[in-house]
Amino acid sequence: MSNFLAQQGYEVVGVEESESGVKLANQTFPNCRFIQGSIYDLPYPELGDNFDIVIAVEVIEHLFYPKELVRNAKKCLKPNGGLILTTPYHGYLKNLVMAATGKMDNHFTVLWDGGHIKFFSVPTMTALLKSENYTNIKFKFAGRFPYLWKSMLCSSTIVQ
Repeated sequence: MSNFLAQQGYEVVGVEESESGVKLANQTFPNCRFIQGSIYDLPYPELGDNFDIVIAVEVIEHLFYPKELVRNAKKCLKPNGGLILTTPYHGYLKNLVMAATGKMDNHFTVLWDGGHIKFFSVPTMTALLKSENYTNIKFKFAGRFPYLWKSMLCSSTIVQ
């Protein structure tokens, strides 16, 4: 996604925790800049409040402390900047259907190292964003059938 956005003319800075991942990404996508950092310990001197938009694609569900992503994104955004998140959708109807069809164990397996830690629905994502004063919260959905969606995309704005 970083490379696609850079090809559209946007300046892209990616954050990657792994030193080897940063090296590989910088070599593979020279039109982007990747820096080493963690959502729990961002290199603010390199990032600051310089960004119009922060995008986290399929990241938040892997974090023990997802509020840190939302909180730290604010520190990187310009006033009225936007945060875009994608994560698997976990609405109540979808979870009910998974339970009724016996698919909960496969979906929420504990055997997937590095797998999902947190599961978000529209109300839980909204509550998380509102807790950090994000506004203009909007959702779009993708994959499968309505209310059984695979993923949700959430956009929001921070007024600083």
